[in-house]
Amino acid sequence: MIVSIQAHEYAAYPEVLAQMFRTRKAVFFDNLHWQVEVDGEFERDQYDDMQPVYLVWCDSERKRHYGSMRLMPTTGPTLLYDVFRRTFPDAAELSAPGIWEGTRMCVDEKALAEDYPHISPRQAFCLLLVALCEFALVNGIHTMISNYEPHVERLYRRTGATVHELGRADGFGRFPVCCGAFEISSQVLSSMRGALRLSEPLYDRSARPIPTILADYGKAA
Repeated sequence: MIVSIQAHEYAAYPEVLAQMFRTRKAVFFDNLHWQVEVDGEFERDQYDDMQPVYLVWCDSERKRHYGSMRLMPTTGPTLLYDVFRRTFPDAAELSAPGIWEGTRMCVDEKALAEDYPHISPRQAFCLLLVALCEFALVNGIHTMISNYEPHVERLYRRTGATVHELGRADGFGRFPVCCGAFEISSQVLSSMRGALRLSEPLYDRSARPIPTILADYGKAA
């Protein structure tokens, strides 16, 4: 299931969240060599102490993590303003109740291969983006902001997402860092579902196991 985990729900997902922080270390510190804060086997930073919402793909027993991202309203502290302010123009006002930031999107490739061998990491990434759009619509969010490297935009567009690059800057790593605004609307969601051939919602706002769509996704017809 793909669920949102708010601060008051953290205690109900201890194993899943622990696996999420381990996956983040494996992806961002071990593999990508980002300059991120590491505490033992976990990658955590100050924003994880600010009660963010985590959008998480996990099993129905709440014990297995497959993928996730961190979501924060731009009306409070964000990586966008604190770290990546140079990636968008001064005239752009990105702090508003309907604008949220998405960061630390990652997939646990080992868990995915074991339980969903028919779904590639790239497909899992795309499925999380659809679930993000569904979550945002339910919660009155009209724009998601994310920083990413230029080559990632191709993947965003393959999902049918509508992304507007607001700017980019060098000096953060090997590649420039872009700032993109993702439009959230029913039309965009319909386009994304069509691009990925999805007929049912992925985001489970009630935290019940979703239908067999993930079990069957990606299998040959």
